[in-house]
Order: sequence, then structure tokens, then C-alpha cells
Amino acid sequence: MKSAAAPSNHPSESLSSQVRSAVIWRSGSQILAQLVQWAATFLVIRILDPHDYGLFAMTQVILVLLNMLNGYGLASGLIQKAEIGKREIRQLFGMLVLLNFGLGATQFLLAPLAAAYYRQDIVMHLLRVQALLYLTTPFIALPYALLSRTMDFRLQARVNILASIASASAALGGALAGIGVWTLVLAPIVLFSVRAIGMTIAAKSLVWPSFDFRGAGSLAKYGGMMAAGQLFWFFQSQADVFIAGRHFSPHMLGIYTTSLFLTQIFVSKFVPPLNEVAFSAYARIQHDTEAVATAFTRSVRIIMIAALPFYFGLAATAEPLVLTVLGDKWAETIPVVHLLALAMPFMTLQVLLQPACDARGRPGIGVRNGAIGAVILSVGFLVGVRWGPDGLAMAWIVAYPIYLGVSLWRSLPVIGTNIRAIADAIAPALLAALAMALAVVLVDSILPPLHPLPRLAILVATGAVVYAAWLLLFARGVVRELIAIVRKQPLA
Repeated sequence: MKSAAAPSNHPSESLSSQVRSAVIWRSGSQILAQLVQWAATFLVIRILDPHDYGLFAMTQVILVLLNMLNGYGLASGLIQKAEIGKREIRQLFGMLVLLNFGLGATQFLLAPLAAAYYRQDIVMHLLRVQALLYLTTPFIALPYALLSRTMDFRLQARVNILASIASASAALGGALAGIGVWTLVLAPIVLFSVRAIGMTIAAKSLVWPSFDFRGAGSLAKYGGMMAAGQLFWFFQSQADVFIAGRHFSPHMLGIYTTSLFLTQIFVSKFVPPLNEVAFSAYARIQHDTEAVATAFTRSVRIIMIAALPFYFGLAATAEPLVLTVLGDKWAETIPVVHLLALAMPFMTLQVLLQPACDARGRPGIGVRNGAIGAVILSVGFLVGVRWGPDGLAMAWIVAYPIYLGVSLWRSLPVIGTNIRAIADAIAPALLAALAMALAVVLVDSILPPLHPLPRLAILVATGAVVYAAWLLLFARGVVRELIAIVRKQPLA
């Protein structure tokens, strides 16, 4: 008897309608949840010191490494399978329980070594408390897989919003109570705990785990390939902090990582939920190469319409933005933010590739891409660290386009499209964003001395007007496509 979690196929509801609904709920909830978290995060940043964020960043290298192995690849394998039964669900839960309890124990044991490497004793205590996060993962990953199979992101959205409110409250409370860096440990624990409880209730996924893994070879193999790809993603995403943590003071590391946080807001907060929807959608049409290629190209076009003005605008307004949002004590981040923002468009396109390849049953592509990226970026960071945070930012600008070029060469044939189609998809947003950035820089150069807030408001308004006007004048086809998506009209 097959599980009700298998994808449904209602004739009255087309896949495109399901995707629209999923995007609205998943990205909409992400925006609302992030607004709550950002309001708290930026207040907390103003209260805490760069030193606190530097110490927290040191713990993230081990935490992110082990989280790459926490079993979400196994959950993705459940989404990708055409049919599943109760046995597969219990087996997945058993795998997640064993895996995450083992990861928690491993982090507890590795904590003293990390503290010795960074020469900061408190890192050991921070890591040991953060090991509690692994206990929540099985109760998040399993319901996530079951709800994603049916593209039911509505219930996930409600849980994520509730968890974000709880986490933001904990973060503000901890910062105001004066617990310093422990604020940054408390907030994720609250976030994951509330999410685990809420997701389990939403998906009604509380089952007894099965530790009899006979017949689960394909699931384990798929999950292993996904985990390998994520492992290489760790090496490329954490190499800078691992290298800089040995060379920088906690203060300087905090300056760099906070700059990175600010410039990666779009690619790390908005793109992942869209990729979750995309993976589920690609998996439904994985055997239709032309459909996957069309869907991928359209997703690139739409995401870049939002991403490029964000990044170019961030680069052009780095000074008033940092002074307004973070405060004067974070002024050292201004040149780093300016440089990093220019590298983020390459990263955004890079992270869109893997869901399409994975859904096509080729997770090995992401593994090989990740391995190459880990080498290229690590070499860049080893060279750039000599010049401080600015040097690391320049390493991003030089190394990431090379990494992206190799990834496109490997991935696009699997997806079924080509570099010309991708360039055509990006061109309207790129030209509009360049015009916007030039206009913002020009207006900023002629403004009289102003307080950062009104200066930022004028520059943002200028950029929005120029960007919208350019699209209306020179990219009306893209505008019509966006309107059709919002109005749920048929797409070509």
C-alpha cells in the first residue's frame, strides 16, 4: 500500500499552478519570516560587538561541516522517488536519528580541537551547547520531505513564521540581557526546536524509526551523493572563515563575516526556498528535458530580475546602508560590503544549477562542481587573506567567476540548455541594474552632505525609479511575464 505522501496528480490543477502556489507560500513565508528575523538581527548587531560575531563564526566551521552530513540529502532522495511506502518513511527516520545523534557526539568531541586551533577557549563551550541542534534535525527533515513531495508549502510556511518569531524574541531577549555571544547560540536552538515540533505536527510524521535498512540502498546512495555535494559546498563556503580565523583577530573576523552576511542575504535567505520548490517541480518533470530546460531558464530570468538590482544597489549604497542599519562601530565593513556585493551575482547563478541536476537524477554533477569550487576558492582565500578582509573580498571577485564557468560547462548539458539561453535570460536584468547603479552613483556624487538615513532613502528611491523605468522601456517582455505569473495567467 503506497503512502499518501506520494505526489498527487489532480487534472484540475496544473503543475504550473502548483508551482505558483508553492512559490507564493514558500517565498512569501520566507520574506515574512526574514523580516521578523532581520528586525531582531540588526538590532542585535547594534547591541553586540564584532568580537562576539567573530567567536560565533569560529564555531560555524565545524557546525556547518557536520550539518552537511545531517541527512537532508536522504530526505531529498525521498522527494525524488516516484513512489514511497510507510516502510521507506520509517527507514528514512531511522537513518536520520542514527546520523544526527552521531553528529552531535562528534561535535562534542571535536570542540576542544577547534578551541585549540583558534586559540579561543570559549569556542569549546559554544560548540558543545550547539550540539543540541542535531537532536531536532530528524523531526524537521522527515516532515519537510513528506510535505515537499506533495508541494504543500502552506503548512511549512506557517511553521517557519512561528519559529522565526520565537527565535527573534530569544535573540532580542538574550542581547538585552547582556549574555553576549551566547545570544547567537540561543536563537538557533529556539528556531530549530520550534520548527521541529511544528513540522512534525503539520506533516503528522511522528512514526517509529526503523533500523532495518534492507531495500533502502537506492535511497542511501542518492542521499550519499547529495551529502558529498554538500560536503564540497562546505569546503568552498567555509574555507574563508577557516583560513581567516587563524590569521584574523575575533574583531576583524567579525567585520568580515558580518559583511558576508549582509551581502549574502538574497542568495542565502531568498534563493534556497525557491530552490526547494524548483527541486520538487523539476522532479515531477525530470524525464522531459525540454520542459526542465524551459523551467530552469525562466527561473534564472525571474530570480536575476530581483537579485541584480539588490547586489548592484548594495555596492553603490554600501556606506549609507551600513551606517544606517548597523551603526558607526561597523564602519570597517563598508569597503568589504562594496566588494563582496559584486561577487554575489555569480554565486546566485551557481546555486541555481544543482536542484535541476539533482532532480534529473544526476547529483554527481553537483559533487564534481563542488570539488572544483572548493579548490579554486580555497586557493583564492589563501592568497587574499594576506590583505585582510578586503583581500578575501577580492578573492571572491576573482575566483567565483572561474568556478561558475566550470559549473556551467558541466551542468547545462544535463539541464538541457546552453550558455546563450542563460545569457539571454540574464541580459535584461543586467542592463537595467547597471543603468540603475550608474544613476545612483551619479546622484550620490552631487548630493550635499546628509545624514546616512535620508541619503540612503534618496539613493534607494533613485535606483528603484531608474530600474523600473529601464525594464518598462527596454524589457517589456520580461515585465509581461512577471505580470502573468502574478496574475496566474498562462505562460508561453
